[in-house]
This record gives sequence, C-alpha cells and structure tokens, in this order.
Amino acid sequence: MAFTNLEVLLHDYEPYPAYQSGGTWMRADPKMAEELVWAGFDMVSYANNHTGDYGPLGARLTRQHARAAGLVGAGSGEDLNEAREAKFLETADGRVALISLASTFTEHSVAGLPGAATVGRPGLNPLRHERWRVVTREQLEALREGLTAAGIRVRGGLTGSRSSATGSWWETSPAHAPHPDDLAAITAVVRNAKALADYVVVSIHAHEGGANRTIPADFVIDFAHAVIDAGADVLIGHGPHVLRGVEIYNGKPILYSLGDFIFQNETLLRLPAENYTRYDLDPAAGVAAFNDERYQGDTRGFPADREIWEGAIAMPSFQGGELVELRLLPITLGLGQPGSVRGRPLLATGELADKIVGDLIERSAYFGTSVENRGGVAVVRLPRAVVGGLEHSPND
Repeated sequence: MAFTNLEVLLHDYEPYPAYQSGGTWMRADPKMAEELVWAGFDMVSYANNHTGDYGPLGARLTRQHARAAGLVGAGSGEDLNEAREAKFLETADGRVALISLASTFTEHSVAGLPGAATVGRPGLNPLRHERWRVVTREQLEALREGLTAAGIRVRGGLTGSRSSATGSWWETSPAHAPHPDDLAAITAVVRNAKALADYVVVSIHAHEGGANRTIPADFVIDFAHAVIDAGADVLIGHGPHVLRGVEIYNGKPILYSLGDFIFQNETLLRLPAENYTRYDLDPAAGVAAFNDERYQGDTRGFPADREIWEGAIAMPSFQGGELVELRLLPITLGLGQPGSVRGRPLLATGELADKIVGDLIERSAYFGTSVENRGGVAVVRLPRAVVGGLEHSPND
C-alpha cells in the first residue's frame, strides 16, 4: 500500500475561494488523481491546512474526483463523524485502515457534529491542542494590575483552571497537549479500526514544532504515542515541509515528517484577489508576478530554503504484524531549478543522498532511534525482539 498527503484540492473552479486559505489557495486539475494512481498510490489524506481553501464544495469535489480515480481517502467529510471515520483498502496481503487528521488548519475548515435539529458541518478531522505556561505569583499579580490599568476587566482574578493538584495556575508546569476530547475520539476510532483491519495507518498534518522546525511539538509526540497504544501500526506526519526524525515506539514506526514528495505551488492556474492584495498587487497581475513578489526572485521563502527541496520515501515492511524493516530513500525536488520544473521528485544520489541520510540519522537520534547509511539509503536499526526464546533483530 502506498500513501501520500493530498494537500491540494481537485476541481475546475466550480467553488468560490474561501475568505482564508492555508497560505495559498491550492488547486490542481482533477485528472491529477489519476496521475497519483498511475504512480502507484492507493490511499490519501484530505486533512490539512488547505482542506478549506475552496470551502465545503472544494473538499467535496476533491473527494469525488479522488474516489473516481480509485484512491481511498480519509480525513474530511460532510460532518465530523464522516471526517473522523477510518477508510479501508483491501489488498492481497491484508486489510488496511486509514485515519487522517490535522492539527494545523484554518478555523472555517473544521467539521462539526450534527445537533438535535441541525445537520453537521462539512470539514476536516481536527486535533486541537492547548498550551499553557508557568508564571510566578508576582508575575501574575503584575499582569492583573497591568490589565486593570489598561481598563481591561479581569473576570474572576487570574487564577485560571489549568492547574496542578494544588489548583493554582502559577504552579502548573508548562505544557502543550492534545485536546482531551479530540484525543479520546480519535483513539476510539483507531481501536475500532484495529478490530476491523490487519493494519492501521494514522496520518497527522502538523506544522507545529518544538525547539526548531525539525523537532515536532510535544503534543504531536504525545498524540503519536497514544494512537500507537490504541492499536495503530504506523503514524505518518507531514506539514513542516522538512524532514523530521523517526521514532520506533513499542515496535511501531512513527514518521514525524518525510518532507515533501511533490511540491508545485508555483504553477497554479489561478489565484483569488486576496492573494494579490496581500502583496499590494493588482489582482490582474498574474500568478508569475505574485510568485516574484512573494519570493523576491527566488531569494527568499521556499525557493531559497534548501531543506524544503529534500525529502524521503519511507518503506516499512511488516510480517505477521511485526515491523521487520524500515528503509528511507532520499529524494530531491530540484533546488535551484526553474519554477516550472522544481517540485518533481527524483532519487537523490552521491553527496546529496548522504546529506539527507545524515539529517535523518541526527534527527532520529533525538528519539533514541539508530539509523545507518547503507549506500545512500537510510536503514533504521530496529529494536531486538525475542522469538522462540532467542533474541534477534529484524534487520539481522
């Protein structure tokens, strides 16, 4: 089974652009779904920060075109129940379930549950997250006084409800955690899918980072562990456009980000007026003029960022539910090539391959994962297991 995050909408501009986008209003010709099938892909995620770029109709048409081409997709739907549910692929080697969600999204793109007398809201499957920080009593009092002096009414003081066992906000440790309601609902779907499929894949679109963009935010790590505990066999992360490390948790692979596989946001056919006015351009200026202003002749932003154009294809292999091999093939998307060319994947070779594998080695070490460079291919050293009373490594 081959999976990718479908971070583009498939339509012929039937829907109008939403007021907000995930950064650029992403759209591709619907026939691209057939191209993905031709390339070997079977399953896709619809949940990402571009899901709502063209409103509910854009997401609906994307699902229709993908399904007509033969792709199995998950992560968006006509209401939250549909967006959250697992979708299944039958293969000769077993049944695969896919659950997809996003922690990075525009607010209008979040799906909702049906009410007592209302239909549900179309959209994506969200993983909301919460952050809170430590302050001292003195800092809290200074904040209260400052707000009062500015004429801002402080309701109920500033004791807050995020607390340790003592019930005091300023004694709470700093944290960034998955929203408990979303976490409970998604792990319940994972457990249900595990009872119905041989393998369960969970996909999360998460731009959020930790100390830097190559380290996932704490809540993403917590979420990854929770879904593995619930029965997932693989967690696939995407969103930051750069490689993040690999973790082997309870014998299951967590791929926090593989970078991009295809990245062609510069060759869009049309853009809405809001994209142009953001850069003080006339809406009739055209896509090329927008790209030139946004990237200043390829000297800033995505075109000038080397790691945006480096990625990997992960190839985990299972036998009887056990992970027996995990290889990552380094790819290049063409740094420095013209905008009409770059963004297409090619296998990296030579020094570039070694550089990408070196990044995977360094970033996976953060999670205690050992990765080796075997001829320009990253091979994860799997933990030793006990089979028949004898210790062995799946790599042996």
